[in-house]
Amino acid sequence: MWLALTVFFSQVTSFSASLSAYVPAYFALIPAAGVGARMGVSIPKQYLNLAGKSILQHSVDAFLQHPQLRHVVVVVSHDDAYVAEALQPDPRLTVLFCGGESRVESVRNGLNAMPAHVRVEARDWILVHDAARPGLSQSLITRLIDAVGSEDVGGLLALPVVDTVKFQDEIKLSTIPRTGLWLAQTPQMFRHNLLVDALRTAQQATVTDEASAVEMMGLVPRLVEGHWANAKITVPDDLAMVETYLAQVADIIRPAPLPDEEI
Repeated sequence: MWLALTVFFSQVTSFSASLSAYVPAYFALIPAAGVGARMGVSIPKQYLNLAGKSILQHSVDAFLQHPQLRHVVVVVSHDDAYVAEALQPDPRLTVLFCGGESRVESVRNGLNAMPAHVRVEARDWILVHDAARPGLSQSLITRLIDAVGSEDVGGLLALPVVDTVKFQDEIKLSTIPRTGLWLAQTPQMFRHNLLVDALRTAQQATVTDEASAVEMMGLVPRLVEGHWANAKITVPDDLAMVETYLAQVADIIRPAPLPDEEI
């Protein structure tokens, strides 16, 4: 009997140790089923060309090139006719044709479909990123992971409001104090099981991003300061701004020519 108890407690101790030693993995989930009507173009904006490749490819590459990201999942609409040409194949990239009518539906469907394609555990981190934010950098991803990776809830990139904020209705114009106001960006990083639960129980009409769904559970995501270059492309002027930024980055990282090379 004592031998059986010893073996039992040894197994329990080993199981507990394995749980405590578990290191969560990081996955990117990019909903890309939208049409981007405000861009006024004939194809969804995530498939527009930007500095030699699609906007979506820029967003995907930010994660594929990051050493801590295990896999990238892109969610497109059921009848998407562009993604095959817009994305380069990669063994760490999976495209799921399960997009919904809204961002919330696309993310929810992607989360539910992920386990059939990649090995994802309940405690693994999911970084949900807008397809139309091609200015995401390696340093921003690292900043988010470093700031949120030890948190119980999760968090997101955001920018503190620096301009004066005005509110106008049919009666008056008023100024809103900007203290404590932030502009949400992406990625928004939460554990797989928490995000699934939050999006399943949230009221879709009032959910504008993953963080708002988590907030409805009474939890407080952490805000991590982002960067203006990680702006979402919504109108044509946004495209020009981000393209200028990417060109500047390319100039910075381009190796200097050797003395005997032509410039």
